[in-house]
Formats: sequence, structure tokens, C-alpha cells
Amino acid sequence: MHQPISRIIDLLDPSLNVIHNMDVDQARRRVLSGDADAVRAIDGAFALVASDGVTVRIARSMDRPVRYFLAKRAAGPALFVADRIDTLHHALAAEGLADQFHPSYTRMAPAHHVITLQLVGCPDPDPTYTRFFTPKRGVLPADLDEIGRRYIGALADEVAKFLCHVDRVSAGAPVGVCFSGGVDSGAVFVVTEHVMRQLGLAPTRLKAFTLNLGEGPDLQQARQFLSDLGMEFYLEEIAADPSALDLDETLRVLEDYKPLDVECASVGLLLHRGVRERYPDWRYLLDGDGGDENLKDYPIEENPELTIRSVVNNLMLYQEGWGVGRIKHSLTYSGGLSRGYVRSYAPARRYGFDDFSPFTRPSLVEVAEGIPFAELTQYDVPTLYSLKGEIVRRGVRAITGRDMPVFPKRRFQHGAVPADVLHARLRQGYGAAAEGEYRRQFLALYA
Repeated sequence: MHQPISRIIDLLDPSLNVIHNMDVDQARRRVLSGDADAVRAIDGAFALVASDGVTVRIARSMDRPVRYFLAKRAAGPALFVADRIDTLHHALAAEGLADQFHPSYTRMAPAHHVITLQLVGCPDPDPTYTRFFTPKRGVLPADLDEIGRRYIGALADEVAKFLCHVDRVSAGAPVGVCFSGGVDSGAVFVVTEHVMRQLGLAPTRLKAFTLNLGEGPDLQQARQFLSDLGMEFYLEEIAADPSALDLDETLRVLEDYKPLDVECASVGLLLHRGVRERYPDWRYLLDGDGGDENLKDYPIEENPELTIRSVVNNLMLYQEGWGVGRIKHSLTYSGGLSRGYVRSYAPARRYGFDDFSPFTRPSLVEVAEGIPFAELTQYDVPTLYSLKGEIVRRGVRAITGRDMPVFPKRRFQHGAVPADVLHARLRQGYGAAAEGEYRRQFLALYA
């Protein structure tokens, strides 16, 4: 009998794996085992594929997007794995398989799961999913000082691991923080500066990069934040013109069409471009992406699908969406920050940066999920919104000794440029109308 031959084309860049407690081959063997506890023990950022015969397993951390596409061949199935849709398309074209491709046929591996596929021929069975990270909910005491100490303590630990990695790979390399002066980027900056001093690293290697597209409020906020702490000499303004906002480029780089992510990535591209033009050899950046998701700081009233009870009572709702196996879970795009982190990852990779947000690490998500939100808020929305600033402020003081200023929440893209200017450059309407138009324009790239 003819036995079909399966192929795996792994197009992921192994240099992007930053694993602190084992080498990549050891981590890959853990993924191949399918053992959830073994994969959970991988400490760091990773996107891994492993196979044994017709069995293939894929796993990723929150900050390393993974996509795959299963192609049919007479000789047997071929599984293509990459971090981008266009990479999959180019690889299929090189194999003479482009006629099978459509963006909606690609699949995004959801974060925090091991995906198992069996390449057994036509038709192939659905993948199975094994969760490897399940933080316990509501187990911390209702003590904001203790919660803050644990949360920012975990942030400091992750920043320390990142800085040690930087010095192993590129000793003495400069480090920048994408900085708005908001709660999340502010905490990342203050803690990074503190940890650098603790590790005996020269703080002169550190900069706070703030994007200014003209009349955006972030630059003044960033100046005020650093001035209050006597750290204004770290600030470096990256100026650009709003006319440089380019929807077509954003859709090509982002490969998604959610309006808020399109806005964020559009502005992020200009920040990364500006840093790259000024510093051709700069490599390492940190940011605060994921901080809102961890501490549930999004305007619930903007999403008619949500209530405070759904936000508080669902495990990692903002990190994973409604979750694998749910009707509203997108196979093409996953959900939550598992999907949305591309807004940070793709602009950074477009300009050759290694970008890191400590808020994506399981150690911080675990603390955040352990917060007794129901007890602390009594399901009051304004109380929920006030929690993040208070927790982070107390935590930064406990870990660094500094009293960090806390300003009202504002999205990154709306701080770099007035919202009406941004919308005029990027939107063909609002809400669902904008999303539909962005989706149409993205799919037209593959028409």
C-alpha cells in the first residue's frame, strides 16, 4: 500500500526564542511530549514546532505569534508554520501550492495551549488543544499593598531576566522603553531603571522613547512623569508627521483588521521607524503592552458584548478572548491579546527590533488572575477602573521606593496624536464600518 509522506516546513526564526532555563532543543522536546506541566516549565518567550512521525505539536508564549497552513499534495500533506500570513503565502507559492491559499485558511495557534495535529492524509482531523497555563483565580488577599508588591515584584524579576539575556547576547547594548508616561509604560520604565542599578548596569544605556505626531498629549505627560521623579534626562522625543500614517502599510504589516489594533500598529510603526532612523544599530525595546489586559482596564461600555461580571468572572478574558472551543473563538485569529499582541510584535519586527513586554509573562498574569476582583470591586465599574493605577503605584513604591505619578488612562495611539486626526487618516467610518472596510482592504492584498 502507498504510504503518504507528510512534510513540515518550519519557517519560524529560532533566534527569537528567549528561553531562560533550558536550551531550545530541550524546550522543543517538552512541546513534543504534549505534557502540559513540562511545557508550562519553559521560562521565556518561545514559538516551537516539534514532530514525531505524523504527530505534530505547536506551542507559543503570548508574545510570539504562530500561524500554520495545511496544504494538500499527492505525496501527502504539508504543514507550513510561520509567524506571519505573508510568509506562509510566499512559501506555498515557492512550492507551487499558492492556488490552495487564502488568508482565512491559515490558523493562529492560541497562546497557552499545546496544539496537536495528525498529518494522516485527506481529510485531516481537527487539531486538539491542551492548556498548559491555568492560573488560579481570586486566591490573593484583598490587600492592595500585597497585590502591588507581588505584581511589580514579578515585573522586576522578568525585567532582570530580560536584561541578563541582553548582556549575554549583546553585552552593553542600549535598551529603550516605548514610553507614554501612562501606568504601564511608566511602571516598566521605572522598574527597568531600578533593576539596571541593582544589577550594576549603567543606566546611561537606558532611554524613554516618546512619540509625538503633533499636539498629542503624551509628550507633555511623559515629561511631567519623568520630571516628578527627577528622571527627565532619560526622555527622547521621536517626532513624526501625521501624514506619515499609512493605512495600506499598516494592514500589510499587521495582517489584521480590528480598528483599535490598526490604530495602535499605525502609530507603533512610526515610533519604531523613528527610533530606527535615529539609531541604525539599536535592537532592544521594552513596552507595557498587556498591562490593561492583566488588570482588566478597558472601557466595558465600548463593547456591547461585555458586562463587568463577564470581565471579572471569566479566566483571562482579555488575554485569550472567549477561549478555545467557544463559538466566538476565531481559528484564523485566536482571541484577546493572544491575537492582538501582533500590534506590538509586527511593527517591532518590521524595523528589526527585539521587543519585550513583561506584562505578557505568565508570572505577571498569574498574579493578576489571583486578584479577588469581585471582592475588591463588588462589581462596580468605576472601582474596577481605579484598581490598576492604585495596584501599580503601590507596587512600584514597594519595589523601587519611588512614588510613581498616575495619570488617567489613555490608549497609546490617542496620546501620540489627537483622536480626530488619527481617525481622519485611518478610518473609512467607525466601529463595524471601519472593521469591515479594513478587512476588505486586507483581503484584497491576496485577491
